[in-house]
Amino acid sequence: MKDMNDIRVFLSVAELGSFAAAARTLAMTAPSVTRAVGALEDRLGVQLFVRTTRQVSLTAAGAIYAARMRPLLKAFDDASEEVRERESAVSGHIRLNAPLSLGQQILPDVLSGFRSEHPAISLSVTLEDSFVDIVGAPFDLAIRISGPPDDKSTIWRKLCPVRRVLVASPGFLAANGTPQTPDDLAAAACLAFDAEATGETWELTSAGKKRRVRAGTNLAGNNGELLARLAENGEGVALLPHFIVEEALGEGRLKQVLSDWSPPELWLTLYYPPYERLPIRVARFSDFFEAYVTRVRPL
Repeated sequence: MKDMNDIRVFLSVAELGSFAAAARTLAMTAPSVTRAVGALEDRLGVQLFVRTTRQVSLTAAGAIYAARMRPLLKAFDDASEEVRERESAVSGHIRLNAPLSLGQQILPDVLSGFRSEHPAISLSVTLEDSFVDIVGAPFDLAIRISGPPDDKSTIWRKLCPVRRVLVASPGFLAANGTPQTPDDLAAAACLAFDAEATGETWELTSAGKKRRVRAGTNLAGNNGELLARLAENGEGVALLPHFIVEEALGEGRLKQVLSDWSPPELWLTLYYPPYERLPIRVARFSDFFEAYVTRVRPL
């Protein structure tokens, strides 16, 4: 660590333009600062400063060395601080935003497990299916099921793909027949998930073939749980994340249809405001949540 300490002294002298000022800032004696810089020059075999009675200035080699070492020293300090924080108890408040269905089905166990490991962290959770503006909203992070964000000012972290399936009730299939291809799906019988509840178009692919199906001409909603219950009631076919309909499929209240046709991939994603460095409490929750949805209860 002696090299690192000497580099820190050298950068302080370079920034302040004075050995004496660097000594005061670093709580060192002036001779100690001089010795540290001299030792660094000896190891490098170059002169780093031009010293006169009135001023201290960097040589060309010193300027190059300072430009290269400043970001390296900052990265070293940041890494050291992060490791120390991770090994210590963390506290503070996390404001979390998440979709309604995921919040109801997945988050209770996540929050309880996280709180048991980090009791000094408090959380407040807002559930809504609309896409929150994480930059302008008062949240530390948002969980979303979506494609890549259009807003490049946000920080985002893809966790895992979210499987979606086409489902319908046994009663609906008995009355209308089991579709064999997307061409068998009538628009009036397709329930749309849409933020504005105005309808959507399903894009389905299978073995290189593509089909587009209009949904929501009769029923549309902006919540997956609502559409799942409507599908159970025999109102039609719904395209929903598997975790929403997993129980209904297991109990036979819903059946999967067109299992060899796939919609575009969606991802479970974490969105953050444009932090310069992610707060350790938010990083801890992000890691815990990722471990849960990829290992404990994969989506």
